[in-house]
Amino acid sequence: MSENKVVPAKLPSNQFDHFYRGGDRIGALRHGPGGPMRPEEWIGSVTTRFGAAEQGLSKLPDGTYLKDAIATDPIAWLGQEHYSHFGLSIEVLVKLLDPDQRLPVHFHPNKAFAKQHLGLDHGKTEAWIILEAPVGAGVGLGFKEKQNKEDLLQLVRDQDSQALLNSLRRTEVSVGDAILVPAGVAHAIDSGIFVLELQEPTDLSALLEWEGFTVDGNKDGHLGLGFETVTDALMLEPLSDAEFDSLVMHNAFSGGTLRSVLPIKSDGYFRAHLAPQSGEFDAGFAIALVLNGSGEITFANAAAMPITQGDAIVIPFAAGKYSISGANVIVSRPPLAEMAKTAI
Repeated sequence: MSENKVVPAKLPSNQFDHFYRGGDRIGALRHGPGGPMRPEEWIGSVTTRFGAAEQGLSKLPDGTYLKDAIATDPIAWLGQEHYSHFGLSIEVLVKLLDPDQRLPVHFHPNKAFAKQHLGLDHGKTEAWIILEAPVGAGVGLGFKEKQNKEDLLQLVRDQDSQALLNSLRRTEVSVGDAILVPAGVAHAIDSGIFVLELQEPTDLSALLEWEGFTVDGNKDGHLGLGFETVTDALMLEPLSDAEFDSLVMHNAFSGGTLRSVLPIKSDGYFRAHLAPQSGEFDAGFAIALVLNGSGEITFANAAAMPITQGDAIVIPFAAGKYSISGANVIVSRPPLAEMAKTAI
């Protein structure tokens, strides 16, 4: 792909079947297939599902996999600084999550565990931006009290879902809240919460419960490592009040300047900004999702692009600086290199 063809592009829908119900709100927003068992869309993804060869990968409008396009001209897509630090990795996976049932209690390994046991360069720290939430809906984030590993494994063997759910510290959420979920922290999401998720670019989930979900947890719930091993990646200690508070931002959409909508600890993993009515983004790889409204993105090195609700746009470094007007847009970006050095 020559550099003059590396231009911003609107991404086709990338929903696919999963083990939990949902997906109709994604279909409505993104003009995709909807549910009933497609509760996730992976947007601008160069990551495959765990164990899959192609599922999960996003395509450009011409049918080319984004992953292949980046590999053909990485400097145009990512910029020299990003490429020097991260290689071909875009460092972030952006998803829409639309669960019609409560997500099971689960967790994700960190980079060190993923490297040691799976030979991967990333774990799965993630962050949720709440787009819709029923009144009273919430999330579980970390344990209320210190857990004993053997007692916890017995709850898993017994599939005592209620005890597992009750073990989590819960907080209610509303539209515009943002929550960082560090790798190793057990968590769950209530039914009906519509989420834009940013995460490290892997598909690494370990399940503690799976009753009522279309997945065989005994077979597929432990990343092929067994529960005895995979739970070594689980944080058994509760988060302190200060730690918990540092992971939760309420009303992150307030204000009118170019601003991050994620807790500050996210910066070593990924960044997300709500585009204001005025303001300019520096050149760099990005994935933009139009939440509502219609307007345009103007680029220093590419033609202006009209945008409207539900558009998902992949923006290459080669497009140069850009600004967004007339629509509410969340722009997801990789971490800055100096911040990523501290991420574990």
